[in-house]
Amino acid sequence: MRKAFKAYDIRGVYNRDFNGSDVYKIGFFLPDLLGAETILIGHDVRESSSEILEFLCKGITDAGADVHVAGECTTPMIYWATAKFDYQASVMITASHNPAQYNGLKISRADALPVGFDSGLSELLEMAENDAIVPAAIPGTYSNFSFKQDYLDFLNNYKTDFSNLNIAVDCSNGMGSLLIRDLLGDSPHYIFEERDGSFPNHQPNPLEEENVADLKKLVLQNSCDIGLIFDGDADRVMFVDEKGIFIQPDMMIAILADYFSAQGQEGKAIQDIRTSKSVTEYVEEKGFEMEMWRVGRAYAALKLREINGLFGGELAGHYYFRDFYFSDSAYLTALIVLGEVSKLKKAGSSLSEKIKTISRYFGTGEMNFHIDRKAEAMNALKEAFSEKEAAVSFYDFDGYRVEFKDWWFNVRPSNTEPYLRFLAEARSPELISEIKELALKVLAPFIVEGEHTHA
Repeated sequence: MRKAFKAYDIRGVYNRDFNGSDVYKIGFFLPDLLGAETILIGHDVRESSSEILEFLCKGITDAGADVHVAGECTTPMIYWATAKFDYQASVMITASHNPAQYNGLKISRADALPVGFDSGLSELLEMAENDAIVPAAIPGTYSNFSFKQDYLDFLNNYKTDFSNLNIAVDCSNGMGSLLIRDLLGDSPHYIFEERDGSFPNHQPNPLEEENVADLKKLVLQNSCDIGLIFDGDADRVMFVDEKGIFIQPDMMIAILADYFSAQGQEGKAIQDIRTSKSVTEYVEEKGFEMEMWRVGRAYAALKLREINGLFGGELAGHYYFRDFYFSDSAYLTALIVLGEVSKLKKAGSSLSEKIKTISRYFGTGEMNFHIDRKAEAMNALKEAFSEKEAAVSFYDFDGYRVEFKDWWFNVRPSNTEPYLRFLAEARSPELISEIKELALKVLAPFIVEGEHTHA
């Protein structure tokens, strides 16, 4: 079970990394950990989700707390309902973008605050491993709870007229299809709408280029203005432009800045430590103050709340909103972006042209290296680059981000996989080639079996 407890959530291969008995214990100790008398639960369509739901509910009710089961949901639906309806705790059963054999639990406390390893999961693990289970004299109750219409009413506040757009949507056989026709209607070109936890068409991870191939083809075949693709639990959405080119997800933070700027709103925004400097510069030129922070919802949602930020996003395709209880929402992002692209089209422009105006740097993209001696490798990189040129700024809260006059790099250990992740940006293609070459040379002695892959 310990192996399934990650930085942001509980996740692993079901019946290998954790099992039904573990889920029961997690459920049993959760009410005590979070001071909850009633817990909201939603789930995706993975084949193990119904079994996990059963064990989870049994654990919670044996502890004397009640469960309200929302049924099939997107992860952001559960975040929203947790805060909206004043639940003290909630659980979404999902493994997000991982392959079909995986599953997991995303836990939130009151106000949809994320429970990560540093903010409750470590205590939950200790309780589940060491504390005695003494069922309550009076078990809790089980009931269903539906809030679909309330949720749609909220999202429709962000819907504008984008009827001039030709749209393609890949639901990845995941939860993205749940409300998409309610929001976008029947005119878009949809693929892989059937919710199927075996993910028969492609893995539900849009960050891997091969999983976006069908959407790119759909966009080009139908001369679409934009393509959208959701991950497995629909907390992330990514985009393809009218030329069938995948847009680096952090670029869309700049599109969100256009939306909030046009609304006359001002304030702070967040980015993660990997976000392109192109985005930072663009968002700040729009009048927002950009704050950099750690990767992952367990950190980003808390940071946005702490600074009372308006919006923000990550390279991985999560986008956060103050008005969404400081949580991430793929549907809300999609509605805002479609509205902005509709404006571009009316003005005789396009999404690809807009991205061109935002993008000022050349990048390596995020590169993943299978490295066991991560700390040593990170320090070797920092030293090699610092010898080359004096740094302008240095951040060390999530790996290292070191900025120089015309370029920067970030190197960080993955929180969920055995990889060291590296990316860099520079103002010229020649400079980025030079940086990449040096990085590969420095990392070569540390790479396991010479492996490295581009994410």
